[in-house]
Amino acid sequence: MSDPQISVLIPLLNEDESLPELYQWIQQTLDKAKLSFEVLFVDDGSKDDSWKVIQELKQKDERVRGIKFTRNYGKTAALDTGFQVVKGDVIITMDADLQDNPEEIPELYKKITEDGFDLVSGWKKKRHDPVLSKNLPSKIFNWAARKISGVKLHDFNCGLKAYDKKVVKNIRIYGEMHRYIPVIAKWNGFSNIGEQVVKHQARKYGHTKFGIDRFINGFLDLLSITFVNKFGRRPMHFFGAFGVISFLLGTAITVFLLGQKLYNIWKHLPFRNVTDNPLFFLALLAAMVGIQLFLAGFLGELFVKQNASDISYVIEEEI
Repeated sequence: MSDPQISVLIPLLNEDESLPELYQWIQQTLDKAKLSFEVLFVDDGSKDDSWKVIQELKQKDERVRGIKFTRNYGKTAALDTGFQVVKGDVIITMDADLQDNPEEIPELYKKITEDGFDLVSGWKKKRHDPVLSKNLPSKIFNWAARKISGVKLHDFNCGLKAYDKKVVKNIRIYGEMHRYIPVIAKWNGFSNIGEQVVKHQARKYGHTKFGIDRFINGFLDLLSITFVNKFGRRPMHFFGAFGVISFLLGTAITVFLLGQKLYNIWKHLPFRNVTDNPLFFLALLAAMVGIQLFLAGFLGELFVKQNASDISYVIEEEI
């Protein structure tokens, strides 16, 4: 059996009410567009009947696949695991809460297959979210992400995205890096990144799983992946550079103090011991910090040279 044209990857947590309606919507849309597909649900440790619903959908349609985690690992873990097993030529990611519109999928598919994009991100230009608690922080967050990463997207957090298969098979994400997949893709050479305005549906069931803290954590994650991208393979360039500067500064101050003392002795001027000068202790501190930073860079290089073990998550069941 040939691989499907589209894999729809849906991470979820406690969304049993929305899953039947969401799958029916996807099925009707893609059957109408005459596109072959599979739908992979990744149950991120739900405590409701989400997995039971997925099993029932599987019994009705062989195009349904499912992965269930033993506990809640987070959206990044769900996407990373799903990326490794999907089979479609184009991978569509979307949320399970019915706020993403499956009718956008055919157009996203065309942008990948016909327009040649590596990745296309949805842009919820008009949002059905509270202004102060979600919209305003989201705008600030996206502005900062554009400035730091250089990826010109309006909505990094949009769950509705389309990927060429080669992108998801050649990147790994961890922690809470799912919102920065376009950044990671670009840094891995997949720079043809597009954007499409998509409809944002009002939440029909349940409640949001994210709070204001996701924007704070998101900004810290952005700084983290920026650092890792620039210096992850060469930590000595970062730690070593600052270490050398700090050590040279401490050495220069010490040499200056010694020179000043010798000059005063030569000119028969009053002088004091170098160790009596507060600047000497600042110089000693700078030299010690420099040595420590250099050693940190050296140890970092040793770790980079070793093969890190793969990140893994415990899967309870798979269909």
